[in-house]
Amino acid sequence: MDDVLLRLAAVGPFFAVPYGPEPPGPGFRPLTALYGEQLGPYVAEVGRRIGSGPGRVAASTAQFGIASRLWSVGLGCAALDGRVPDLAADRVWWRLPEEGSLQLWLPEPGARPVDGLGESVLGNLAVLEAGLRQRYGVSPTVLRGNAASGLVGALRVLIDRVPGGAAVETVRALLAEGGALAGTGTFLHEEGLGVAFVRRSCCLYYRVPGGGLCGDCVLRTRRR
Repeated sequence: MDDVLLRLAAVGPFFAVPYGPEPPGPGFRPLTALYGEQLGPYVAEVGRRIGSGPGRVAASTAQFGIASRLWSVGLGCAALDGRVPDLAADRVWWRLPEEGSLQLWLPEPGARPVDGLGESVLGNLAVLEAGLRQRYGVSPTVLRGNAASGLVGALRVLIDRVPGGAAVETVRALLAEGGALAGTGTFLHEEGLGVAFVRRSCCLYYRVPGGGLCGDCVLRTRRR
């Protein structure tokens, strides 16, 4: 996967991920640690940064950010190469700098067929989501909607910078009836016009001071 991860970094900083046996700095730990004993402190820090406090809004925002990063790496590799790295929770390492967003590192990227992308990312997120539901009472509907929204967000960036429709078809399959994220929202793609997505849940970010509604939020249509 070395070559594709190098090419992926050119798509944008949100897609770039260091890899290899040596971490790109101190403080990296497996995501399993974040999803375990570090979950409370991490959600509290997210809540501090966005001004919401350490409750459901911060928990949802934290999961959304992690989901978006994982989808960006996985979907980007799928679009560029037709293979995806192993993104299981014990294979992806993280650290949170004093400023800026969560950073990831892949010690052993591995390689999986593109049809394993959903299983890899959603299996990772399932570990996180179990903790968020138990500790913060975040609805599984909200968390699945966040995962779908993060997936489509990654696609929007990709189709502007990576030619070809492989990523679109991967996303369409995950969101279609019978797909891993079926029922999370309405997805449309028209060549030359881009992507439209309206989710069937809300990520709760509107409760952040000055947050407002996201572009794909279900509340936009309900308030018309």
